[in-house]
Amino acid sequence: MRKLIYLLAFVPIFCFSQINGKQHEQLILRGATIINSTGAPPLGPVDIVIEKNIITKIQNVGYPGVPINENRRPKLSKNGVEINCEGSYILPGFIDTHGHIGGRSQGANPEYVFKLWMSHGITTIREPGGSLSHDLKLELKNSSEKNTIVAPRIIAFSTFSSRIKSPDEARDWVKDNAKKGSDGIKFFGAPPDVMQAAIEENKKLGLRSTAHHAQLNVVKWNVLNSARAGLNSMEHWYGLPEALFSDRIIQNYPANYNYQNEQHRFEEAGKLWKQAAKPYSEHWNNVMNELISLDFTISPTLNIYEASRDLHRARRAEWHDDYTLPSLWGFYAPSRISHGSYWHYWGTEQEIAWKENYRLWMTFLNEFKNRGGRVTTGSDSGYIYQLYGFAFVRELELLREAGFHPLEIIQSATLNGAEVLGLDHLIGSIELGKLADLIVIEENPLENLKVLYGTGAIKLDTNNNVTRVGGVKYTIKDGIVYDAKKLLKEVKAMVDLAKKEAGYKIKQPGIN
Repeated sequence: MRKLIYLLAFVPIFCFSQINGKQHEQLILRGATIINSTGAPPLGPVDIVIEKNIITKIQNVGYPGVPINENRRPKLSKNGVEINCEGSYILPGFIDTHGHIGGRSQGANPEYVFKLWMSHGITTIREPGGSLSHDLKLELKNSSEKNTIVAPRIIAFSTFSSRIKSPDEARDWVKDNAKKGSDGIKFFGAPPDVMQAAIEENKKLGLRSTAHHAQLNVVKWNVLNSARAGLNSMEHWYGLPEALFSDRIIQNYPANYNYQNEQHRFEEAGKLWKQAAKPYSEHWNNVMNELISLDFTISPTLNIYEASRDLHRARRAEWHDDYTLPSLWGFYAPSRISHGSYWHYWGTEQEIAWKENYRLWMTFLNEFKNRGGRVTTGSDSGYIYQLYGFAFVRELELLREAGFHPLEIIQSATLNGAEVLGLDHLIGSIELGKLADLIVIEENPLENLKVLYGTGAIKLDTNNNVTRVGGVKYTIKDGIVYDAKKLLKEVKAMVDLAKKEAGYKIKQPGIN
C-alpha cells in the first residue's frame, strides 16, 4: 500500500494549471507599511509603484493614524492596476536556501511543492541537488523564469559525484557541470585533494557552492578546510563542530555505531556540539573569526532536526491533516530505509541531548551573526515531519529562539539569501530598480512570526471569539500577483484527492 501511495501522488508531474495573472504595465500597492531587509525599521504608509517587473517608486504618503493625503500619491496610469494595502505589511519575497523540489520517495510532485512555497511567500529557492534529474530541474527552472508555471525562481545546484577519485577528474566534472547550465555545486565530501581541486575550479568559473560535510569524510576535511578552499556556504552544521574540536579529531562514536543505521546517525549527532570547544573559548573564537573573514555563509536548517528534540510536536503540527500528502506521511513514518525516519526507539534521553545540542548550536549562530557573519534561511523540507512552506516559517521562529531580532530574521530570510546566491542586485530587498518579488500580509510578522504560517495564528477578538489571523495574502513574484490563500486551497484539494483515491487517513505511528 505504501509503495502504491507514493506512485499515485507522483504521477501528475506536469499538471500545472495555466497562470491567469500577468505582469502589469503599472501596478501600485497602496498604503502599506514596509518591513525591509536593509536594517531600516518599518516605514509606512507608502505606495509602491511597479512597472512590469521593476520597482520604480517607493513614495511615503503620510503618517500612521492620519488620513492619507491623496495629492502625495503616485498617479495611476491608464492601464495601471492598484491594490489597497492599507493596514497591511509588505516584505521582500522570501528566499529558501535549501529547497528540495519534492522527490519520488516522498511522492511529492513539483506542483504540490511549488504551491506550498509560493503560498508562504517564498519567491526564490536554491535547489541543492536532489532526486530530480538535471534536465527536469533545468526545465522547471526555465518554466519558472518564463512564468508559465506557478513556481519560485529556481537556483539549480548539482550534487558533486561520489565517483570522482582524482583532482583532474574533479576539475573536468566541474567544467562539465557548468556547461550543462548548473548554477553551482553541493558537496557531501571527498578526499582532500579532490575537494580542493573541485572547489577551486568551481570558484574560478564563477559558480556558487555549498556543502553538507557528511561524517564519512569530515575527519580530513571539515568546514574550515572548505572555506579556505573557496566554498561559499555550508548546510546544516555537520563539519562545524569538527572544526571546533580541541581535544579530539574524531567524533566519540560508540563501538556498535553504524552510519547506515539512521537512529545511530541522528542520536550520536545530537551529542556532537558538546564535544566541540566551549563557547567563547580561544579556539571557538578563532574558528568563527576566520570563517567570517572568508565571507562564509551558514544555512543552518534548524527546523529539519527539531523533531529530534520534540518528536510529538513535529509529528502533530496542525497543518499535516490538511496539507501533507499521504505518501509524504508514509515516508515520515518510522523506517529503517527512509532517510530521516529514525524513530526506531526515540525517547526522552535522545531529546534531552538534542536540546543541549540546539543550545550550543544556536549560541554559535547568534554570535556569528553578531560579529558580521552571514546566516541565511533554509528549510530542507520533505523530511522528518517538515512540510514545504510551513517549515520555512518554523525556521524563522527558531532563529528568533537563537537570539536574532525579528528584523535580523527578515534579513536572513531575504537579503542574506540573495547575497549568497549573487543576486542581491536583483532581489532580497525592497529598493528602486530591483525585481518585484514581494509579500503582502495583513498582520505584523515582527510582532508574531506565526502569522506567516498558511494556517495563520490564533487570536481572541474583542467579543471573546477565537479567530485565525494572518497567512500571506499576496505573493508577488516577477511582478505577478498570486492569491496565496487560493494556492493553499489548491494544495488542500490535491491532498484531499490523494487521500480519497488511496482510501487513506493520517494516523499516528503504531496506532490502528
